[in-house]
Amino acid sequence: MERQLWRLLASILSLYLLSNIFLFIEADGITSIIIFSIILWVINLLLRPLLLLIVLPFNIITLGFFSLIVNTWIVILADKFIKGITIPNFGIAFLLAVLIKAFNSVFKGFRDNKKSGIYKS
Repeated sequence: MERQLWRLLASILSLYLLSNIFLFIEADGITSIIIFSIILWVINLLLRPLLLLIVLPFNIITLGFFSLIVNTWIVILADKFIKGITIPNFGIAFLLAVLIKAFNSVFKGFRDNKKSGIYKS
């Protein structure tokens, strides 16, 4: 459960930073970013495993690249659920999916290093 909360927090923080850095990702406010991140988190928990199973042959052929396309589909799907976030096209959704995945990896590394005691204060 703690791991899922870290993913949700990383998603909220990354979406907030990306919406402030890139002008083409429009967010009405922090509330819409939080709601979008929660919807994205729920879709990732419930629908992503099924989608990855369905596209498994394509994922094997493309050596895992197709999972980025699945992540993009999930971002587009979450965008359709909430009106406060505007992602204009597939390319921007792809960029957002890749950057959210990168932020999640950075936060995962930070969390794992903190647990192992490398970052002691």
